[in-house]
Amino acid sequence: MSPETALPLALAAPALGAVLVALTGRWPNLRESVTLVTGVALLGLVATLVPEALAGDAQRVVLAETLPGLSIALSVEPLGMLFALIASFLWIVTSIYSIGYMRGHHEKNQTRFYAAFAVAIASTMGIAFADNMFTLFLFYEALTISTYPLVTHAGTEAARRGGRIYLGILISTSILFQLFAIAWTYSVTGTLDFTEGGVFAADSPAWLIAVLYALFVFGIGKAALMPFHRWLPAAMVAPTPVSALLHAVAVVKAGVFTVLKVTVYLFGLETIQNAAANEWLLYVAGATILIASLVAMTKDNLKARLAYSTVSQLGYIVLGALLATELGVLGGGMHIATHAFGKITLFFAAGAIMVAAHKTEVSELDGLGRRMPLTFAAFTIGSLSIIGLPPFAGLWSKWYLALATIETGQWLLLGVLLLSSLLNIAYLLVIPMRAFFLRPDGMASGRKEAPAACLIAMGITSAACVILFFYPDFLYRLAAAVAG
Repeated sequence: MSPETALPLALAAPALGAVLVALTGRWPNLRESVTLVTGVALLGLVATLVPEALAGDAQRVVLAETLPGLSIALSVEPLGMLFALIASFLWIVTSIYSIGYMRGHHEKNQTRFYAAFAVAIASTMGIAFADNMFTLFLFYEALTISTYPLVTHAGTEAARRGGRIYLGILISTSILFQLFAIAWTYSVTGTLDFTEGGVFAADSPAWLIAVLYALFVFGIGKAALMPFHRWLPAAMVAPTPVSALLHAVAVVKAGVFTVLKVTVYLFGLETIQNAAANEWLLYVAGATILIASLVAMTKDNLKARLAYSTVSQLGYIVLGALLATELGVLGGGMHIATHAFGKITLFFAAGAIMVAAHKTEVSELDGLGRRMPLTFAAFTIGSLSIIGLPPFAGLWSKWYLALATIETGQWLLLGVLLLSSLLNIAYLLVIPMRAFFLRPDGMASGRKEAPAACLIAMGITSAACVILFFYPDFLYRLAAAVAG
């Protein structure tokens, strides 16, 4: 299949899936079959584009012409390919998990959930394959709006309040900072096309580059850089499959992906270095990594702890972009993938614990590993990958990020990365240790795991955390192609 056909279909397939899900809502088995078949079809479409991405043979498909120099267009490049593959693959896994979770937890409005999920994935594909910043911004906003019903799925006052925070922060940062930066960039350069080396002239004033870059970094609120991070913990009122979508598959990865895309293809690494546009932003990213880790240690609620862990881990990817070196981009790109598999495993485990044992607090998990050994084994694997210990995938992205700080002489930031990994141990590994080694207090005996679909999904993502340690070459090739 040619890219001219596959690219539009990658957007159309999940959108059509959303319609079919809505039409088959009265028959749950058929509805969920439609979700899974659509997911497999999308992954197949994305996979056909891999050769073009690795060859650097970008094919541009224009969906609509608007103003001169502003078109809604799609194309394939390595960073977008990496993001699209992760999102499309993990949509299938999350859908499998959702079947067990939504039925096991007796959730209402399941048809709306699956339909909104499909629309969100369609928006994610638009972000991944956007040929220019105008197109990316349109799908970026579509993703925000399409995920709002998922955040407020429970319909409670807490869910509505979390949804207001979610929508308020993401929309306001987009309009006040990102949209302003996009318009200013267009007025200066006359284009928003993603271009190798960036679109700014070599004689552009350093102050202009620095101001515009800061507007983009803070305007991309989905990257959750402090102080614009509160939407992410607020969204934890959503069902666990939604949390997995937010924290591993679509929303936060759309944020850090956009930061990397803007850094490499709108500004260019050399332009940022020459203008010293990244200097103070590096320390904002470093502070986000450490502060979020420290806050995570104080949270007894399991999902809240994982939420602040995500804020910290996103800081790694933003830091990789801000270093503005090939090694930094390589490490940041690989961390999009390694963090996705590790963190989705942790959220899957958290949901399984709630469905099977009705526990939501870390202090309630003592001895629970004896009843749910498979769930807590998966949690342990996900934790070790997030920490960055061998033989788990998270080691490789942290390795290249550390090398990037050494290459640029940022020794303080190297210390931040190392200290953060120690904090990861303190707030993540304590959970399976309590579950396996502390004596339960009045807990019923016997094993009681989550539904089989939940266990299958956790098994797939846990295995990926190990497999990608031994076979990281494919991720490396895509991320290295972005870095140059």
